[in-house]
Amino acid sequence: MAGSGDWMLAVVAFAAAAAVLLSEAEGLGVNWGTMASHPLPPRAVVRMLQDNGINKVKLFDADAGTMEALAGSGVEVMVAIPNNLLDLLTDYDAARDWVHENVSRYSFDGGVNIKYVAVGNEPFLSSLNGTFLNVTFPALQNIQRALYDAGHGDTIKATVPLNADVYNSPENMQVPSAGRFRPDIADLMTEIVQFLNQSGAPFTVNIYPFLSLYGNDNFPLDYAFFDGTTSPVVDTNGIQYTNVFDANFDTLVSALVAAGVGGLPIVVGEVGWPTDGDKNARVDLAQRFYAGLLRKLASNAGTPLRPNQYVEVYLFSLVDEDAKSVAPGNFERHWGILRYDGQPKYAMDLTGQGRNTALVAARGVAYLPRVWCVLNPRATPDAMSRIGDNVNYACTYADCTSLGYGSTCNGMDAAGNASYAFNAYFQVQNQVEESCGFQGLAVQTQQDPSTNACNFTIQIEPSAAAGRRPAVVAVTVATAVLVSVLAVMVTAP
Repeated sequence: MAGSGDWMLAVVAFAAAAAVLLSEAEGLGVNWGTMASHPLPPRAVVRMLQDNGINKVKLFDADAGTMEALAGSGVEVMVAIPNNLLDLLTDYDAARDWVHENVSRYSFDGGVNIKYVAVGNEPFLSSLNGTFLNVTFPALQNIQRALYDAGHGDTIKATVPLNADVYNSPENMQVPSAGRFRPDIADLMTEIVQFLNQSGAPFTVNIYPFLSLYGNDNFPLDYAFFDGTTSPVVDTNGIQYTNVFDANFDTLVSALVAAGVGGLPIVVGEVGWPTDGDKNARVDLAQRFYAGLLRKLASNAGTPLRPNQYVEVYLFSLVDEDAKSVAPGNFERHWGILRYDGQPKYAMDLTGQGRNTALVAARGVAYLPRVWCVLNPRATPDAMSRIGDNVNYACTYADCTSLGYGSTCNGMDAAGNASYAFNAYFQVQNQVEESCGFQGLAVQTQQDPSTNACNFTIQIEPSAAAGRRPAVVAVTVATAVLVSVLAVMVTAP
């Protein structure tokens, strides 16, 4: 048996190792989105963050319920201003009022630990056609000024989360060292980054290796991950890039150098991998991506142009959101590292040590009764003639993205597709009896219709979802295409 001195040394060593692992987890942030028909109660989410040692969170608004739940938790918060408020905040008085209501109100000893204010969310996306080009910078300036005037400016900084499409490398070069801001916004971006540099705020960028694969079958799969590639990108300076994350990050570094602020800190506001809604949105690929990313972050390896540096990262996202727009793709509702109900999807070690461990699930989640809504096997031929319209209706107001091509429920037959659609609607409507009618096509059952690949959801109790009414799922072009395809599938002979 070891002596007491050896025992004490072992205890000290274990404590030191545990402290290192915990500090690595605490360096990570997560995005907490709430666009769900049945969102988890805010206090349950905050407790789940604490249970997992996650000490940073990025929000998409300044919802009072969310902020009140975060009060006293110690969790570091990036509170956000939605794009639709940017025009209003070009007026300084409005910016001052926003800071008073959403920052000063919570920023006190024992309150919310606010570190950043996100002014907008990807406001310069090319797809937005310049809607926010003239209002984002004035709003940023006014918010930072208001933070100073309220006495918060030294500790709370205003930043603008931007998509990686604000910079690129010329087509004739396509290497990180040639990175520049997009020509149509280059002057504006230079003004913004110089302002961020002066105020002491970071540049916040969203990087998505998954999107490099999405819609591009020629993109090399292994380049999206962190475990090596047979075809690295060799820069003109001789640096080899073995993954698209490093290449993307360093393209931004080069753009910042060209704009005269090469040392500006960079925060990765969003990075992640979805698990459904596309052929590459899979659990195994998400697990592979996060294992590599977390291992990289834990090593403090940085990137070739910023080596041996800690990179501040917010994973996207914490939980699935069934009411998000699917305009970018059906995968948009499946970014969570946890399911809609706060249950882990796969093994994940936030410390980056590669341990076979899972995240701690949300506690105290209450569900609706174990009742599903499925296609009635005794439906009349007359009722069956209306199945297409009824599936279309169900998928317009509930989430059917798991039925799409390459998704987890894509392999079912027509009856399975109809049952999935009917159940999705039934659950969103809190299992109200009338929501499982569909003109005689549907019937309730206590027998779980789920398959090994396809889960038929039982939703969270409304009272456990902060008492909110079910959200109407946004109808977009992608949704319309999906429901029309399903309607054809279920009516085909």
